[in-house]
Amino acid sequence: MASATDTARAEPSEASEDLTVRRRLIRFGGSRLGGLILVLNLISLLILLGGALALNEWRTGLVETRQASLLGQAELLSKVLSDEDYTRGEPIPELNPSQSAKVLIDRFVPAGQRARIFDRDGVLIADSFDVSDTIEGQPLPAARPAGTPEPEEDTDERTAANLERANIDLGDEILAALAGDPQTTVRRSENGERVVSVSLPIRHVQQVLGVLTLEANDVDQILDAQRRALIPFALVALGVNLLASLLLHLFVARPVMRLSAAADQVRLQRARAISLPDLEERRDEIGDLARSLESMTDTLSTRMDAIERFAADVSHEIKNPLTSIRSALETLDLVKDQDKRDRLTAVLQQDVRRLDRLITDISNASRLDAELSRDRPRPIDLAALLTDIVSIYETTGKPGEAPVTLDLHPDTLARVMGRDGPLGQVFRNLIDNARSFSPAGKDVRVSVARDDADALPLRIVVEDDGPGIPPENLETVFERFYTSRPRGAAFGSNSGLGLSIVRQIVEAHGGLVSAANRVDASGAVLGARFEVALPAVGRRL
Repeated sequence: MASATDTARAEPSEASEDLTVRRRLIRFGGSRLGGLILVLNLISLLILLGGALALNEWRTGLVETRQASLLGQAELLSKVLSDEDYTRGEPIPELNPSQSAKVLIDRFVPAGQRARIFDRDGVLIADSFDVSDTIEGQPLPAARPAGTPEPEEDTDERTAANLERANIDLGDEILAALAGDPQTTVRRSENGERVVSVSLPIRHVQQVLGVLTLEANDVDQILDAQRRALIPFALVALGVNLLASLLLHLFVARPVMRLSAAADQVRLQRARAISLPDLEERRDEIGDLARSLESMTDTLSTRMDAIERFAADVSHEIKNPLTSIRSALETLDLVKDQDKRDRLTAVLQQDVRRLDRLITDISNASRLDAELSRDRPRPIDLAALLTDIVSIYETTGKPGEAPVTLDLHPDTLARVMGRDGPLGQVFRNLIDNARSFSPAGKDVRVSVARDDADALPLRIVVEDDGPGIPPENLETVFERFYTSRPRGAAFGSNSGLGLSIVRQIVEAHGGLVSAANRVDASGAVLGARFEVALPAVGRRL
């Protein structure tokens, strides 16, 4: 049966659930594409961060290492200069300028370093630049073409300012060293270069004879080398970012553009569906989007086909009573017999009622989708709803109409999440359909049962004692405008939309509806049986 098939489809298999869990474990945050982008960006950021940290640590370590190296050299030279061979004067010794300068010649001062000796008054008495063949200088600027005006900046004034600043800084350092405290500083030289400087007092016993200053001006060159060493890190990070951008473009931007173009094509060319097989095979969000768009357009296409068929069926069904009414009106003026005129009038009244019923059902069917989407589902007590509906039939029933009975156990918990208006219409349509087929003296029975072992535990059954349903029409009775009736039944009493509305509402509530015949032990049909299966809210204790 269709209900069993649909129920099986509604129950996810354990294998599909396990596959879903494994896919979620593989992905980062539920997104494989998002995980790829996240990893690439993190690698890029880590590369830049690692390079920056390495550069900062290198720079700090470089200055500290240079200061420690200069301090060791200065201590060695200061011990040599404090020897009696390099001092003069009794009883108050002082540094011997010529002997001190000789120390700078005999004691090798590495390239890139400068050694200077100051006496106790802070006067320069020896400079390694003066006693060596090394002449410090800077490359000349590029030659200017003829006629090029002089630059606005005054180079001589800038050099003088640098020299003045360097002399002030060096003077402060010398004064602090003459007070007896070793000094390690980082300052600017006369040429504006960064200089690591160490100044140590030269002592003879406890008396300060002067100051030895060692400078290293290769810090900027080493830092430039460090910056050049950072370039590979930056290039690698740039390459990773470019790769991430390219992947985003190829795997996200271009597919989205293709989906947008396909959607525009559906709109402009009035196509019915989107089909991009290469995107639908992807196992990321773009593939999910492509499959969702195709499913959506297929659903819309199916809905449009259903609307077109519905419009055609409506046109056909309305034409039948209109044709009958027109024929009766054309014949009415020609008939002189009053009995025949009364019969024609009765036919007109019956066709008008049939047309009114048909238009009402068509209006209800056309508004059904809007009503289902507009109302918010809430817990509905089916026991109370069915009790109210059956009581209305009991109070409004006319002689000769089939009575309606309700079999409901008082302890049955029959609550469903839904909309009371459409659900009430479901049971009214089923009861009306059963009453229209019930013979005189027979009743229509409504029962409610619950079985929590089923996926759809609530079962509402409507039974009658009518002629039943042909076996080949157990499914077609739920199609629109199905009006096949047994011999002797009143023609035009049904529009053929009631059961199709029932199925549409029940499926919108996540349930199933099915039709079957009641048979006895010999196989004889006793009547029709309609069963509505709905999901329940809350479990029965």
